Amino acid sequence: MRALNRRRAAVTGIGVVAPNGTNTDTFWKSTREGMSVLDRITREGCDHLPLRVAGEVRAFEPSAAVEERFLVQTDRFTHFGMAAADLALEEARIGRDTVADAPFSLGVVTAAGSGGGEFGQRELQQLWGKGSRFVGPYQSIAWFYAASTGQISIRRGLKGPCSVVAADEAGGLDALAHAARAVERGTDVMVAGSTEAPLAPYSMVCQLGYEELSTSDDPARAYRPFTTGACGFVPAEGGAMFVVEDAASARERGVQVRATVAGHASTFTGASRWELSREGLVRAIRGALDEAGCAPEEIDVVFADALGVPAADRAEALAIADVLGAHGRRVPVTAPKTGTGRGYCAAPVLDAAAAVLAMEHGLIPPTPNVFDICHDLDLVTTRARAAELRTALILSRGLMGSNSALVLRHGAAE
Repeated sequence: MRALNRRRAAVTGIGVVAPNGTNTDTFWKSTREGMSVLDRITREGCDHLPLRVAGEVRAFEPSAAVEERFLVQTDRFTHFGMAAADLALEEARIGRDTVADAPFSLGVVTAAGSGGGEFGQRELQQLWGKGSRFVGPYQSIAWFYAASTGQISIRRGLKGPCSVVAADEAGGLDALAHAARAVERGTDVMVAGSTEAPLAPYSMVCQLGYEELSTSDDPARAYRPFTTGACGFVPAEGGAMFVVEDAASARERGVQVRATVAGHASTFTGASRWELSREGLVRAIRGALDEAGCAPEEIDVVFADALGVPAADRAEALAIADVLGAHGRRVPVTAPKTGTGRGYCAAPVLDAAAAVLAMEHGLIPPTPNVFDICHDLDLVTTRARAAELRTALILSRGLMGSNSALVLRHGAAE
């Protein structure tokens, strides 16, 4: 358990670029209404592939959000990251003057699983179609999963601790925890989160190797975790970035503390070993609760991993019950990602954004497209549920075996 006198890592800014909204307000409105934006994939070169349904970010124009000199160096997933970071920094009232005064006190940490598939595919087509002289110099960096950390740091002049988390889909939560610990150790501000863009043809072909992927062509049935009709998950693009800083410092400069990162833990149980993920999630949840100094009955809402694979869904439902006991059968559980898709590392950070907003508004968003629950869970479906929310538990698992749990507390609860 952390020392009681530690610096508290506070969320003061959130930036979202998601299939259901390209800023925090539109994202929350769509999420609380339970809108499903899953649809047939429209990307060029994808119509012959067996993956039919995904969550696409369609209301996003990169050139309106990112300068040309950065656009040509970067892939779509980094465009999302830079745009979301701008929104988060603006909301936290951290401008370029603030950064210029103390650039080594501000850092960046991101997580990504798919990397820059669209950029990489384009340059490889140039290589094999025209020759090496037609391959741009940025092919060496734009595809790399660490590109967003580097480009956000360079573009905004953030010269403090910078890193990237490679921890499977659960890395999105791990990045937030990494940022929180950097703040607790003395860094003034961290920009943290994850964005993904896995819908280029090359990236999609790579994903077809996942047995857990849904190939249903019906958007309303393609992603239905915790039901008898569960047939896997559908991918998505987009993501979210956060500003994390010391709570006391934020209050001194008059910025609202939206939430605090209270506890986190992660484990590993092996690729696609979903029965074992029950044990892995149990250990992660207990570790996160211990670090937060949080009793199981204090959890007011659970944002589920919700993979959509029967064995994985069962393991998660049992893990929640194992740790939370009888409270686990009563605590509201939600998975708003069923309306937007599962964006790999970006999925849990969008859940984290939704959790902060849910606590602020006293409203648990529903789980779109899910009705016939076949597990012992109080899953919120159909419409949002009003509730007093002080503490949220967010769960995430990766296809390669990572498990992560994060506890967030409402800003007013601190």
